[in-house]
Amino acid sequence: MGASSAYHLGRRGITNVVLLERESTLGAGSTGKNAGGVRHQFSTESNVRLSIESIALFERFREEIGYEIDFHQDGYLFLISSEHDLAEFERGVALQRRLGVPVDVISPGEAARLAPGLAVNGVIAATYCGRDGICDPNGVTMGFAQAARASGVEILRETEVTGIKLDYGAVAGVETNRGSIATKCVINAAGPHAKDIGRMAGVHIPILPYRRHIFITAPVVSGVLSRVPTSHLMVIDFDTSFYFHREGAGILYGMSDPDEQPGYDLTVNWEFLEKVTPVATRRLPALAETSIAHAWAGLYEVTPDAMPIIGPVESVPGFYVIGGFSGHGFQHCPAAGRILADMIATSSPPADFDPAPFAFSRFNSAAGLPEYNVV
Repeated sequence: MGASSAYHLGRRGITNVVLLERESTLGAGSTGKNAGGVRHQFSTESNVRLSIESIALFERFREEIGYEIDFHQDGYLFLISSEHDLAEFERGVALQRRLGVPVDVISPGEAARLAPGLAVNGVIAATYCGRDGICDPNGVTMGFAQAARASGVEILRETEVTGIKLDYGAVAGVETNRGSIATKCVINAAGPHAKDIGRMAGVHIPILPYRRHIFITAPVVSGVLSRVPTSHLMVIDFDTSFYFHREGAGILYGMSDPDEQPGYDLTVNWEFLEKVTPVATRRLPALAETSIAHAWAGLYEVTPDAMPIIGPVESVPGFYVIGGFSGHGFQHCPAAGRILADMIATSSPPADFDPAPFAFSRFNSAAGLPEYNVV
């Protein structure tokens, strides 16, 4: 989000921008630990529109940004096992089609044909969009950062924000472990740490960090190859949140833990794998014949309605937030960064996108429409 926002500000000629990174490399946090999926299949119109714009840029990223992102549009397949979920997804498909997204409700048998080796017991239907896919989060981050730097943006690594300076309630600067930066505009793009940065400005940001695990198998052996998908198709068992896709010669998979509590723990909980394994082998039986080669944990940045915050905090002039995407931030970074840059450049909402569903102020009023398709 920070790299995208910096790039889009630079495109508008706003180049007196400093991108601060606490770590020695960009994308070392949640960006570098996610599964890389991008999809149009969301339940709210605002999120679908973010996807349409973002995926369009991913499709031309190498030509426009000048960086390779290893983009594979082999599709997303959502498996649905309850009538309630099917009704919600059918409403989502109608919305997505109205907005021009090619998505279909298909039978369990059709789903099994799309994903060789998939077991569809208990599945009553599925949704499929062939323009969804997988790409490289590091490549996207580096591409935006490289293009931002070329426009004049400064990037400082190993620079930790330690405070936000306010003058009569408005942003006046940023304190870091390497000194102060005078500025009247701060973008909080700290992901799961956004709440901590907000506290420095006297703002309560309702974003909580939740640990999520990813497991990657050793290379699939020849006797198993015919019983796993050969493409990068992302398969999501919506009832359990279990998902998988091919990753190199192995299989990448994961699942959310309903018992996980908020926190910053990034250690791998191997006991959780014991919960995942029965679900994994039920949906893709060939996984029973594989071993784990790699595993890691990253952090989701979750809001109460699973919708992001994009825009100003009105109570602190000059303080902006871009975060809380609840597991789908990477895939929406192109559009979200562009929208925020427009808001900063013009001091008003962009003409082509209504950011009201993402407004920080929504938490002070009646609840908005939450995102249903959260994994």
